[in-house]
Amino acid sequence: MKKFLIFGLMMFALGACKKDKESQAEKDDKIIQQYLKDNDKEATKHSSGLYYNITKEGTGYHPNLSYTIRVIYKGWLTNGTVFDEVTSPIDLNLSTVITGWKIGVPMLKPGGRGTFYIPSGLAYGERSLGDIPSNSVLIFDIELVDFY
Repeated sequence: MKKFLIFGLMMFALGACKKDKESQAEKDDKIIQQYLKDNDKEATKHSSGLYYNITKEGTGYHPNLSYTIRVIYKGWLTNGTVFDEVTSPIDLNLSTVITGWKIGVPMLKPGGRGTFYIPSGLAYGERSLGDIPSNSVLIFDIELVDFY
């Protein structure tokens, strides 16, 4: 009987520990939802965890990972810190960008524009990069000028 009691207590303790540990993806999701609420924004959640809002439809076809994209964009953190901005079109190979872009940009058509709320796991994760701290949710406003 003591063995079952001890086993039961151990399982309870392990279960309690798991509940206390919130995954980074869950934290990021809460951060994104709070950002959207605080800034009166709406976005759709993709199955990957990325949130997006297509603000201008564009015309033509959607690019895939084998294309080079020509984009104008602005990237910032949820605290408003702008970490990157390109005001003239720049060419990027879609297969070499962060996962959040690989998911989001193919939702756009040339001339289209969208805002993407990217959880850290689809961005730089635990790595810091320049002005981007580790485990940061990134927000990008991206205009797809064209692709080839």
